[in-house]
Amino acid sequence: MDPALRTRYVFTITAHIGGVTSAGEIGTGVRRIIPIIGGEVKGRDVNGKVCAVGADFQIVRPNELIELEAKYAIETDDGAVIYVENRGIRFGPVELLQKLKRGEPVDPDLIYFRTVPRFETGAERYRWLMESLFVGSAARHADRVVIDVHQVL
Repeated sequence: MDPALRTRYVFTITAHIGGVTSAGEIGTGVRRIIPIIGGEVKGRDVNGKVCAVGADFQIVRPNELIELEAKYAIETDDGAVIYVENRGIRFGPVELLQKLKRGEPVDPDLIYFRTVPRFETGAERYRWLMESLFVGSAARHADRVVIDVHQVL
């Protein structure tokens, strides 16, 4: 029998983003920095807000594959602070990725956008976030990124 991978939906992060700052071509692609300016977290186990600190640091490869590394914080409704480090990739047909760059709507099902979030907190109630692996399925919109986070069981 093949081992089965199971996940459990935990919460959705909606991160509002600011304008793109580009450091230009760095030899391996174009370095971009996108500030995270707020948002919300909603789910069964964690609810709160995305703090207006942090950014998504990206490298856009020549084939338009984007490597992402976002670092930011969440403050839960009960006052705990959770640091988030979220790495991932976004890729799809070039014409659709170009539309996203211009801020035009694109059906999220047509873009492969997956992440691996890691969490750190000193809050005892949320320490379980540091004791599991998580995967995210994400969608990019003009002013926000929406990530459905699943715990790998």
